[in-house]
Amino acid sequence: MSDLDLLHFEQLKSEVQSQYLKDHSPSFDEISKWKGIDIIYFQEDLRKKAKGNISEKSFYTYFKNSPVTRLPRIDMLNILSVYAGYVSWYDFKKNHLFADEILKDYEELQESEIDELEKEVDNTQILEPDPEKEEITQISIPKETSLAEEKSILQNNSTDNQPIEIQKEELSTYDISENKSTFSLVKKYIWLGISAILAILAGLLGFKDEIFSKKYYYSFIDADRNSKINAELQVQILKENETPILYVAKPNEPFVYTTKSKSLTMVVSSPFYRTDTIQRNLETAPEAENIELKPNDYAIMLFYYSKSLKDLKKKRISLNYLISDHALIYQVFDNQFYGVETMDKQRYINLVTLPSTSLEKLEVIDTQTDNSGKIVMIKFKIDNDEENN
Repeated sequence: MSDLDLLHFEQLKSEVQSQYLKDHSPSFDEISKWKGIDIIYFQEDLRKKAKGNISEKSFYTYFKNSPVTRLPRIDMLNILSVYAGYVSWYDFKKNHLFADEILKDYEELQESEIDELEKEVDNTQILEPDPEKEEITQISIPKETSLAEEKSILQNNSTDNQPIEIQKEELSTYDISENKSTFSLVKKYIWLGISAILAILAGLLGFKDEIFSKKYYYSFIDADRNSKINAELQVQILKENETPILYVAKPNEPFVYTTKSKSLTMVVSSPFYRTDTIQRNLETAPEAENIELKPNDYAIMLFYYSKSLKDLKKKRISLNYLISDHALIYQVFDNQFYGVETMDKQRYINLVTLPSTSLEKLEVIDTQTDNSGKIVMIKFKIDNDEENN
């Protein structure tokens, strides 16, 4: 990567900004000052015109900082070039050449690669078989064979060199051998018994938690609808003098907890259901149990209005009625630049009533209501598919 490529990228960012300003009016004209809903509108326009997308993290990385110190990936450069009206990133650079320096660098690179290939060919050595070594090998084999044959002939013809075998008879009594076999058999069974006992003890020590533990199954039911909850639930297990342990209960599946304790305290929470603390005496509690949770109707309605694109006018009226004029609304970002951004009531209503594919990934994290039933706090986020850098 050269400095000229970075300058070309700054030119590309300027043309992308000019292209977007032709049909849109963001909060600021400078692309480096865009955030929140402006970035969402830009992503929609990019998907429409260039058939591609960049994540929010990439936008903050390459458009918030100027000048940049490194280039994005080539696929992102091609998408931005197409959006600006060019065929590709190469076509954009071709139409914005500074001087002949880029072409010269390219030619020098090609010549250097050719020189390296020629050196590799010159240094390649072809190993050929040595004919002298093959002849030596062929001659040495008959010599060894002839020597062995001569020795065998001399030994067969000389009677003095013939070996004399002496057979020795072993004298033993029947009683001694029987006693030895009985003793070795007893010794073998003793070692087998000791090994079996040690293996059993090792198994008890290694799997004592599984042996003495018990499983409990808890199914969570919607108290108003008397049906299984089709949403993830956060389950915190509380133990004395210990940090709470967090589990996730999957939709339409019972939460399974294995323990050898005699009591259980767990806190069940969800954005759409009211938090409930459940305590059980496991000595008398059943293994399977249904637990009812009270739904948070305001959070469920808010989620429905954020997802539905039908009857936008009625939807805006309902949201305006549900949300307090002084509500605190937070948008949470998963990036290293901005963690949380606040917005007012009308801006939030405009966001969730915009026909955009980004709303498919909108997730309500938490809501709070006052005594009159008005929503006074909303915390949400819009998930983005981050690219692997």
